[in-house]
Amino acid sequence: MNLAPRHTLLLDVVRAHGPQTIESLAERFGVTLQTVRRDVQRLAEAGLLSRFHGGVRLPGSTTENIAYRQRQAMESEAKARIARAIAQRVPNGCSLILNIGTTIEAVAHELLHHRGLRVITNNLHVAALLSTNPDCEVIVAGGLVRGADQGIVGEATVDFMRQFKVDIGLIGISAIEADGTLRDFDYREVKVARTILEQSREVWLAADRSKFNRPAMVELARLNEVDVLFTDAPPPAPFDTLLAQGDVECVVAD
Repeated sequence: MNLAPRHTLLLDVVRAHGPQTIESLAERFGVTLQTVRRDVQRLAEAGLLSRFHGGVRLPGSTTENIAYRQRQAMESEAKARIARAIAQRVPNGCSLILNIGTTIEAVAHELLHHRGLRVITNNLHVAALLSTNPDCEVIVAGGLVRGADQGIVGEATVDFMRQFKVDIGLIGISAIEADGTLRDFDYREVKVARTILEQSREVWLAADRSKFNRPAMVELARLNEVDVLFTDAPPPAPFDTLLAQGDVECVVAD
Protein backbone atom coordinates (compact mmCIF):
# COMPACT_ATOMS: atom_id res chain seq x y z
CA MET A 1 0.00 0.00 0.00
CA ASN A 2 1.38 3.41 -1.02
CA LEU A 3 -0.15 6.08 1.18
CA ALA A 4 -1.78 9.22 -0.13
CA PRO A 5 -0.58 12.44 1.57
CA ARG A 6 -3.72 12.66 3.73
CA HIS A 7 -3.29 9.03 4.85
CA THR A 8 0.28 9.76 5.90
CA LEU A 9 -0.78 12.89 7.79
CA LEU A 10 -3.59 10.99 9.49
CA LEU A 11 -1.16 8.33 10.68
CA ASP A 12 1.25 11.01 11.89
CA VAL A 13 -1.53 12.60 13.98
CA VAL A 14 -2.43 9.29 15.64
CA ARG A 15 1.23 8.47 16.31
CA ALA A 16 1.88 11.90 17.81
CA HIS A 17 -1.36 12.43 19.78
CA GLY A 18 -2.77 8.97 20.46
CA PRO A 19 -6.33 7.73 19.77
CA GLN A 20 -8.50 10.07 17.71
CA THR A 21 -12.23 10.29 17.02
CA ILE A 22 -13.54 10.30 13.46
CA GLU A 23 -15.06 13.74 14.13
CA SER A 24 -11.79 15.29 15.32
CA LEU A 25 -9.93 13.94 12.28
CA ALA A 26 -12.59 15.27 9.91
CA GLU A 27 -12.34 18.70 11.55
CA ARG A 28 -8.53 18.67 11.50
CA PHE A 29 -8.31 17.84 7.79
CA GLY A 30 -11.39 19.78 6.65
CA VAL A 31 -13.09 16.76 5.07
CA THR A 32 -16.34 14.91 5.60
CA LEU A 33 -16.92 12.13 8.11
CA GLN A 34 -17.45 9.74 5.21
CA THR A 35 -14.05 10.61 3.76
CA VAL A 36 -12.32 9.96 7.09
CA ARG A 37 -14.18 6.66 7.50
CA ARG A 38 -12.97 5.54 4.06
CA ASP A 39 -9.40 6.57 4.92
CA VAL A 40 -9.56 4.79 8.26
CA GLN A 41 -11.02 1.66 6.67
CA ARG A 42 -8.18 1.49 4.16
CA LEU A 43 -5.51 2.03 6.84
CA ALA A 44 -7.14 -0.55 9.12
CA GLU A 45 -7.21 -3.13 6.30
CA ALA A 46 -3.48 -2.50 5.82
CA GLY A 47 -2.87 -3.13 9.53
CA LEU A 48 -1.65 0.42 10.19
CA LEU A 49 -4.56 1.45 12.44
CA SER A 50 -7.03 -0.27 14.73
CA ARG A 51 -10.64 0.88 14.82
CA PHE A 52 -12.84 1.29 17.87
CA HIS A 53 -16.36 2.68 18.13
CA GLY A 54 -16.16 6.23 16.82
CA GLY A 55 -12.39 6.42 16.42
CA VAL A 56 -8.99 4.92 15.69
CA ARG A 57 -5.72 4.12 17.45
CA LEU A 58 -2.43 2.49 16.60
CA PRO A 59 -2.46 -1.32 16.42
CA GLY A 60 -2.09 -2.57 19.96
CA SER A 61 -0.38 -5.92 19.57
CA THR A 62 3.15 -6.12 20.96
CA THR A 63 3.45 -9.84 20.30
CA GLU A 64 2.68 -10.36 16.61
CA ASN A 65 3.89 -8.55 13.52
CA ILE A 66 1.83 -7.79 10.42
CA ALA A 67 1.88 -10.68 7.92
CA TYR A 68 4.86 -10.78 5.55
CA ARG A 69 2.94 -10.30 2.28
CA GLN A 70 1.07 -7.39 3.81
CA ARG A 71 4.32 -5.77 5.02
CA GLN A 72 5.86 -6.33 1.59
CA ALA A 73 3.14 -4.23 -0.04
CA MET A 74 2.99 -1.49 2.60
CA GLU A 75 4.93 1.76 2.08
CA SER A 76 6.65 0.25 -0.95
CA GLU A 77 7.57 3.64 -2.43
CA ALA A 78 9.08 4.79 0.87
CA LYS A 79 11.07 1.57 1.16
CA ALA A 80 12.34 2.00 -2.40
CA ARG A 81 13.55 5.53 -1.62
CA ILE A 82 15.27 4.35 1.54
CA ALA A 83 16.86 1.46 -0.36
CA ARG A 84 18.26 3.79 -3.03
CA ALA A 85 19.71 6.12 -0.38
CA ILE A 86 21.42 3.19 1.34
CA ALA A 87 22.78 1.73 -1.89
CA GLN A 88 24.31 5.08 -2.79
CA ARG A 89 26.29 4.96 0.46
CA VAL A 90 27.49 1.35 0.11
CA PRO A 91 30.95 1.35 -1.49
CA ASN A 92 32.06 -1.31 -3.92
CA GLY A 93 34.35 -3.92 -2.40
CA CYS A 94 32.96 -3.85 1.15
CA SER A 95 31.56 -6.49 3.48
CA LEU A 96 28.02 -6.37 4.86
CA ILE A 97 25.56 -8.29 6.98
CA LEU A 98 21.93 -7.89 5.90
CA ASN A 99 19.20 -9.16 8.19
CA ILE A 100 15.47 -9.88 7.91
CA GLY A 101 12.84 -7.45 6.65
CA THR A 102 11.08 -6.15 3.58
CA THR A 103 13.05 -2.89 3.60
CA ILE A 104 16.30 -4.88 3.65
CA GLU A 105 15.04 -6.88 0.67
CA ALA A 106 14.44 -3.59 -1.16
CA VAL A 107 18.07 -2.68 -0.44
CA ALA A 108 19.21 -5.99 -1.93
CA HIS A 109 17.44 -5.04 -5.18
CA GLU A 110 19.44 -1.79 -5.27
CA LEU A 111 22.75 -3.61 -4.75
CA LEU A 112 22.41 -5.82 -7.81
CA HIS A 113 24.93 -3.77 -9.81
CA HIS A 114 27.50 -3.22 -7.05
CA ARG A 115 30.90 -4.85 -7.48
CA GLY A 116 33.07 -6.79 -5.10
CA LEU A 117 30.57 -7.13 -2.27
CA ARG A 118 30.73 -9.88 0.31
CA VAL A 119 27.31 -10.24 1.92
CA ILE A 120 26.40 -12.40 4.90
CA THR A 121 22.66 -12.77 5.46
CA ASN A 122 20.05 -14.69 7.38
CA ASN A 123 17.39 -13.72 4.82
CA LEU A 124 16.80 -16.24 2.04
CA HIS A 125 15.04 -13.61 -0.11
CA VAL A 126 18.16 -11.42 0.07
CA ALA A 127 20.41 -14.40 -0.70
CA ALA A 128 18.36 -15.34 -3.76
CA LEU A 129 18.40 -11.77 -5.08
CA LEU A 130 22.08 -11.03 -4.59
CA SER A 131 23.26 -14.43 -5.82
CA THR A 132 22.24 -13.25 -9.31
CA ASN A 133 24.95 -10.57 -9.13
CA PRO A 134 28.15 -12.27 -10.39
CA ASP A 135 30.28 -9.63 -8.61
CA CYS A 136 28.74 -10.37 -5.21
CA GLU A 137 29.72 -13.23 -2.91
CA VAL A 138 26.78 -14.32 -0.75
CA ILE A 139 27.17 -16.31 2.48
CA VAL A 140 23.97 -17.70 4.01
CA ALA A 141 23.66 -18.27 7.74
CA GLY A 142 22.63 -21.63 9.13
CA GLY A 143 19.71 -22.08 11.49
CA LEU A 144 15.94 -22.46 11.58
CA VAL A 145 14.11 -21.15 8.50
CA ARG A 146 11.03 -19.20 9.55
CA GLY A 147 8.38 -20.22 7.05
CA ALA A 148 6.40 -16.98 7.18
CA ASP A 149 9.15 -14.82 5.64
CA GLN A 150 12.16 -17.06 4.87
CA GLY A 151 14.20 -15.54 7.68
CA ILE A 152 16.81 -17.73 9.42
CA VAL A 153 16.87 -17.49 13.22
CA GLY A 154 18.01 -19.30 16.33
CA GLU A 155 21.16 -20.10 18.31
CA ALA A 156 22.89 -21.70 15.33
CA THR A 157 22.42 -18.43 13.42
CA VAL A 158 23.90 -16.43 16.29
CA ASP A 159 26.94 -18.71 16.44
CA PHE A 160 27.38 -18.42 12.67
CA MET A 161 27.30 -14.61 12.71
CA ARG A 162 29.97 -14.47 15.42
CA GLN A 163 32.57 -15.73 12.94
CA PHE A 164 32.58 -12.43 11.04
CA LYS A 165 33.53 -8.79 11.50
CA VAL A 166 32.10 -6.70 8.65
CA ASP A 167 32.30 -3.10 7.45
CA ILE A 168 28.54 -2.48 7.61
CA GLY A 169 25.75 -4.21 9.49
CA LEU A 170 22.39 -3.22 8.01
CA ILE A 171 19.30 -4.07 10.03
CA GLY A 172 15.59 -3.43 9.78
CA ILE A 173 13.36 -2.99 12.81
CA SER A 174 9.66 -3.30 13.62
CA ALA A 175 9.35 -0.57 16.25
CA ILE A 176 11.15 2.44 17.69
CA GLU A 177 9.64 3.60 20.95
CA ALA A 178 9.66 7.15 22.27
CA ASP A 179 12.50 6.43 24.73
CA GLY A 180 14.78 5.33 21.87
CA THR A 181 14.33 1.58 22.33
CA LEU A 182 14.52 -0.51 19.16
CA ARG A 183 12.08 -3.42 19.37
CA ASP A 184 10.91 -6.44 17.41
CA PHE A 185 8.51 -9.35 17.80
CA ASP A 186 10.54 -12.59 17.65
CA TYR A 187 13.17 -12.99 20.38
CA ARG A 188 15.10 -15.40 18.13
CA GLU A 189 15.35 -12.77 15.40
CA VAL A 190 16.36 -10.14 17.96
CA LYS A 191 19.24 -12.29 19.24
CA VAL A 192 20.58 -12.56 15.70
CA ALA A 193 20.17 -8.82 15.07
CA ARG A 194 21.93 -8.06 18.36
CA THR A 195 24.86 -10.19 17.21
CA ILE A 196 24.94 -8.32 13.89
CA LEU A 197 25.36 -5.05 15.80
CA GLU A 198 28.26 -6.53 17.76
CA GLN A 199 30.01 -7.88 14.65
CA SER A 200 29.78 -4.68 12.55
CA ARG A 201 32.19 -1.76 12.40
CA GLU A 202 29.30 0.51 11.43
CA VAL A 203 25.61 -0.12 12.18
CA TRP A 204 23.01 1.19 9.74
CA LEU A 205 19.29 1.10 10.52
CA ALA A 206 16.60 1.20 7.82
CA ALA A 207 13.20 2.28 9.16
CA ASP A 208 10.32 4.04 7.42
CA ARG A 209 8.15 6.53 9.30
CA SER A 210 5.60 3.89 10.32
CA LYS A 211 8.12 2.36 12.74
CA PHE A 212 8.23 5.40 15.04
CA ASN A 213 6.02 5.15 18.15
CA ARG A 214 5.02 1.58 17.30
CA PRO A 215 4.95 -1.06 20.09
CA ALA A 216 6.69 -4.44 20.00
CA MET A 217 7.59 -6.92 22.71
CA VAL A 218 11.34 -7.63 22.53
CA GLU A 219 14.11 -5.07 23.07
CA LEU A 220 16.93 -5.23 20.54
CA ALA A 221 19.06 -2.16 21.25
CA ARG A 222 18.97 1.57 21.83
CA LEU A 223 18.89 4.18 19.11
CA ASN A 224 22.26 5.56 20.21
CA GLU A 225 23.90 2.23 19.29
CA VAL A 226 23.22 3.01 15.61
CA ASP A 227 25.65 5.00 13.47
CA VAL A 228 23.27 5.95 10.64
CA LEU A 229 19.46 5.92 10.42
CA PHE A 230 17.91 5.85 6.95
CA THR A 231 14.25 6.85 6.83
CA ASP A 232 11.72 8.46 4.48
CA ALA A 233 10.63 11.54 6.46
CA PRO A 234 12.11 13.74 9.20
CA PRO A 235 11.62 11.86 12.48
CA PRO A 236 9.02 13.44 14.79
CA ALA A 237 9.73 14.59 18.33
CA PRO A 238 11.25 13.24 20.53
CA PHE A 239 13.23 11.16 18.03
CA ASP A 240 14.98 14.17 16.49
CA THR A 241 16.36 15.02 19.94
CA LEU A 242 17.35 11.41 20.67
CA LEU A 243 19.24 11.20 17.36
CA ALA A 244 21.12 14.40 18.11
CA GLN A 245 21.96 13.30 21.66
CA GLY A 246 23.18 9.92 20.42
CA ASP A 247 25.25 11.45 17.60
CA VAL A 248 23.30 9.33 15.10
CA GLU A 249 23.40 10.53 11.50
CA CYS A 250 19.90 10.70 10.01
CA VAL A 251 19.52 10.33 6.23
CA VAL A 252 16.06 11.26 4.94
CA ALA A 253 15.55 9.68 1.52
CA ASP A 254 13.91 11.91 -1.07
